[in-house]
Amino acid sequence: MKHEFPLTRDLVLVGGGHAHALFLKMWAMKPLAGARLTVINPAPIAPYSGMLPGFVAGHYTGDELYIDLVRLARAAGARLILGKAAHIDRSAQQVVLEGGARIGYDVCSIDIGITSGMPELEGFAQHAVPAKPLDDFARIWDGFCKSSGKAQVAVLGAGVAGAEVAMAAAQRLRNLGREAEVTLIDRSVALSRLGAQARGKILAALKHLDVTLLEHAQVERIHADRVQIAGQGDVHALLTLGAAGTRAYEWLEATGLALQDGYIRVLPSLQSESDPAIFAVGDCAHLSHAPRPKAGVFAVREAPVLFHNLRAALSGGAVQEYHPQKDYLKLVSLGSKNALAEKQGIAISGRMMWRWKDRIDRTFMRQFEELKPMAGPTLPREHAKGAREVSGPICAGCGSKVGRGALARATLEHKGAEREDVRALKGDDAALLQMGAVQQVLSTDHLRAFSDDPALMTRIAAVHALGDIWSMGAAPQSAMISLILPRMSAALQERTLREIMQSASDVMGGAGAQIIGGHTSMGAEFTIGFSVTGLVPDAPITLGGAQVGDVLLLSKPIGTGAILAAEMQMRARGSDVAAAYASMARGVALDAKSLAGAHAMTDVTGFGLAGHLGNICRASNVAAELDARAVPLLSGALELAEAGVQSSLYPDNLSDALTLMKPPQTARGRLMLDPQTAGGLLAAVPESEAARAIDALAAQGIEAIRIGRIMDGPVRLDLIE
Repeated sequence: MKHEFPLTRDLVLVGGGHAHALFLKMWAMKPLAGARLTVINPAPIAPYSGMLPGFVAGHYTGDELYIDLVRLARAAGARLILGKAAHIDRSAQQVVLEGGARIGYDVCSIDIGITSGMPELEGFAQHAVPAKPLDDFARIWDGFCKSSGKAQVAVLGAGVAGAEVAMAAAQRLRNLGREAEVTLIDRSVALSRLGAQARGKILAALKHLDVTLLEHAQVERIHADRVQIAGQGDVHALLTLGAAGTRAYEWLEATGLALQDGYIRVLPSLQSESDPAIFAVGDCAHLSHAPRPKAGVFAVREAPVLFHNLRAALSGGAVQEYHPQKDYLKLVSLGSKNALAEKQGIAISGRMMWRWKDRIDRTFMRQFEELKPMAGPTLPREHAKGAREVSGPICAGCGSKVGRGALARATLEHKGAEREDVRALKGDDAALLQMGAVQQVLSTDHLRAFSDDPALMTRIAAVHALGDIWSMGAAPQSAMISLILPRMSAALQERTLREIMQSASDVMGGAGAQIIGGHTSMGAEFTIGFSVTGLVPDAPITLGGAQVGDVLLLSKPIGTGAILAAEMQMRARGSDVAAAYASMARGVALDAKSLAGAHAMTDVTGFGLAGHLGNICRASNVAAELDARAVPLLSGALELAEAGVQSSLYPDNLSDALTLMKPPQTARGRLMLDPQTAGGLLAAVPESEAARAIDALAAQGIEAIRIGRIMDGPVRLDLIE
C-alpha cells in the first residue's frame, strides 16, 4: 500500500476484539499521518459474541457471525499479521508471536478477550471445547450439528453465558429433528448473579426446551463420551462445552504488567498502570478505577476513548478518561427467537425483545460490511488517444507483471554477448550456466506487495523465486534479496528489515540456500524479490522435454489472481484470502522431488495455468489438452470469477492464449488464465510414472491432480470446460 507521508511510528493492535474492530473502522475514516498500523490476530475473522447464541441456535449463519478482519484492515490501511501473540518483550518493545516472530511497536493495544478453558479439570483439554475463544467453538459446534444419531451435549457453567449456549443448542437440535439430551451443569446455584425476575424467566425457558439442570454438581473428570460427577454418576455427552471459569490468558503473566487476577490493570485512560506505551481493552482488561463484569458492552463503549488516546500517544496529545456506566442493559437469547431484557432488576421477555436484540446485533455488524472499495482513477475529459478508465487498481503479486506478448516481443530483439558457458533454454525463465562439470541455474523474480506484512510477503516472494529452481530439478544454492521499502524513519526501517531477514532466512535456509547479499532502496511502495541460483546434478528439467502421451499433473490449486484482485476491492472473504496466503507460502521442494521423473516441468505463475502450459507446448512442439473441470481451485476463486472479478493482467494473458486456444466460455475456463503467485508445479509426466508421483506427493500431504495430457501437434491447447 502507498503512504502519502513517511512512516515514523508503529501502532500495534494485539487481538481482533470488538474495541479493536471499532477502532479500525474509525481509523479507516480518519488515519493518522506517519503512523503504521498493524493488527495481530490468529485468524482472518473475529466472531461477534453478541450473535453467538443465535449462531448456535441456527438463527445466524457463520458468515453473519464473523467480522472480516482482512477487509477491515484493507479499509484502514493496516497490515494484518495472522499469528498468535505469546509474549510482550517490553524492554525491546516487541510483541513476540508463537513461532518466534517479533513485531516492534511504539504504542501497543491489547484486546484478546478471555478463555473459558479449564486446564485444572482432568480430561477437559482432551475432550471438551471452551466457549471462549469463540473461533474453535463455532467451528466444532457446526461440525457436531452435521453429524447424525442421538445428540448428547453437556454445558459446564450455569451462568448467563452457559444458559444461553444450552438453550441455543437445544433449540438447534430440536429444529434439526435430532433426538437430543442437553444438560447444564453448575458447581453452585444457576444464574446466581441475576435478579429474581430474570432468573425465573430463564429457568422457565430452560425447562421449556427440556434442558436438564444440575446444580451443586462437582465435575471430577471429562471423558470422550461422558462427564463424571462426584456422587451423582455420569452425564452422557458426546460434546462437552465449557462456559464456566473464564480467565485471562496465561502468557500475560510473564509480561511484567500490573495484573488483577491475570487481567491487565488499566487506568481511566485505558493505559496499563505499569507501562504507558501499552493499552488494554475489553475482557482482558481490569478497570482498576471502576471494576465491571466481563461484558461486550464495555468494549464497545471503550472504543472511542481508545481511538482518541492511541492517537494522542502517537502524536503527543492529551488523553481522555473512560468511565463506564454503573448498570447496563442485558439482552439474553432464550434459544428460540425470544429474548430477555434485564436492567436494574426489571426483566421483560418475548419475541419483541428478540427483534430488539437482533436489530442491535445486525446494526453493529453492518458497519463492518459497508466498507468502501478502492476505486480506479476517473478519466479526465481531456485525455490522450487510447486512454481508458480502469475498473480498479493495478493488481499486486504476479498480477502486476508485464504481459507475455509484450515481454516476448521486446526481448526478442535484444540479446547480450553469446557465451559458451551460458546455455539458452527455450522458454524457460531460468538460465543454465556451465562451468566445467558444474551446472548452475540462475533466476530472478520480484513482486509488488499485496500485503503490508513484510514477513508474509518475504516468505511468498522467496517461495516464488525458488519455483524456477525447483521446477528445473535443481537444488537451491544462493540468494540475493532486492527490496524497496516505503518511506519510513530509520527506526522503522530497522524493525522492518529484521522481520524481512528473519523470514528470508527461514525460507532460504530451509531450502538449503545461503543469502549472500542484496540491495535495498526507498520508494513509493513495498516491493520485494530474490535472485537465486541452484545446482543441477544431472540434466535439467526444461519446458522443451514434453512427449506425446505424457500426463499433466498440478501440485497446487489455482485462483490467487482473482482472490488478490478481490481483496484489493474488499470483495473477498477473509478466510479465502488467508487460505490463498497459506497456499502461496508453501514451498514446492517436496513437489519437485516427487516429480523428478517429469519430461517437462514449470512453476505456474503470472501467465496463468493455460499460459504456462502453452509455453510447454511451444518449447516442446506439441499440443495439449487441459481439463478445466479437473483443475483444483482455491476456496472462493470460482465464486469471484463468476461475479466477474479478474486480475488486471487477465486481458494480456487472454490475448496471448488466443494464439493457441479458443476463448474460454465459462468462469472456470477463465480461471485457467488467472495469474498465479507462488503457484504449484505443472509437470508433464510419463503415463507409467503418473500414479507413482501422485502417491509420493500424497505421502507428503500434497494433493496432485491429473488435469490433462500431451498430444501430437500442431502446437495448440484444447481447453475442456
